[in-house]
Amino acid sequence: MAKPILLCDTKGMDRDRWLECRMNGPKGDIEYTLGGSDISTVFGLNPWMTPLELWHVKKKLMEQPTPPNPGQLEMGNLLEPIAAHFYAKRTGNTLIEDTGLYQHATIPYALANLDFRFKEPSGSNGILECKSTTYYKADKWADDAVPIHYDLQGRWYMAVMDEEICDFAALWGNNPETNLATPRILREPAQEDAIFERAEEFIHSLKTDRPPTMADVSNPELALKALARVYGKSKAGLPTVEFARRYERPLRRIAELQKANAELREAIKHNEKEIDTHSVRIAETMKDHEHGILEMPRDKLIVNFPTKLTRRVDSKRLKAEHPAIHAEMLNASESRKLTVEVQKI
Repeated sequence: MAKPILLCDTKGMDRDRWLECRMNGPKGDIEYTLGGSDISTVFGLNPWMTPLELWHVKKKLMEQPTPPNPGQLEMGNLLEPIAAHFYAKRTGNTLIEDTGLYQHATIPYALANLDFRFKEPSGSNGILECKSTTYYKADKWADDAVPIHYDLQGRWYMAVMDEEICDFAALWGNNPETNLATPRILREPAQEDAIFERAEEFIHSLKTDRPPTMADVSNPELALKALARVYGKSKAGLPTVEFARRYERPLRRIAELQKANAELREAIKHNEKEIDTHSVRIAETMKDHEHGILEMPRDKLIVNFPTKLTRRVDSKRLKAEHPAIHAEMLNASESRKLTVEVQKI
């Protein structure tokens, strides 16, 4: 396979120009593109974005969604060279900074923007991807595992760059001996073919104006939020949607679960009322004590009754005394909740 095409050097670019280059190439002559960070989204495996959102972004029908964790992303960018430094120290590999934007030799839409390249003492070359995570997600990197969305990214880069090795440096703490994972993946033609088959389908959907469905999104909560971002608020006066018979089962199931939840909420309210009734005598016995105990032959009952201080803004008083400030501080939020009601005919 031929080597990739260097489209431009991104070093020193501001973010807007960098996004332009990634979207349509530095000359603006590539109709649609996919990069390494897009490919897990195409598969519906991106924890933060859905294929439908990506489709709308690529069609320039919506802006790139604002990430929910901008501070964490900024921290991740700052930690990349640190992860790379300790990767090189652990492996003995020589790091090569590469700020180029590359295009696949024969597939124009396939682009790659790398973190680093590396050269092993033996002379072999490869790609290094640097990641940062948190302690509670560190287990996803255990035993040289690579989270699937990053695995897809690495395989995309190997295909575009015509390289056989992709290493990762995943950092989650301040001890590089125990808080750094350096797994490796190798190029596999069968997996690569499957990845590009899905990518081709996505590019075709862009060219034919057929947006993807949410069927492949593994996170329903993410899918619902994405639909709200893509389609926005509801519009009064639009005609009622008539569903086909194939939707009967999920619609009935939604109605059943919503009814069950309503019954559970009623049961909780009943239980809370009974708890309050029993608590009166206990609280009267506790007086100003915080802890109590009842020791029985087989167990003991621990009673806790501490005072908790909660501070809240007195919204009613603020509105009365400072109406302008109250109005300015109000946060308007929009949401849409789907409900299903079964009506007998």
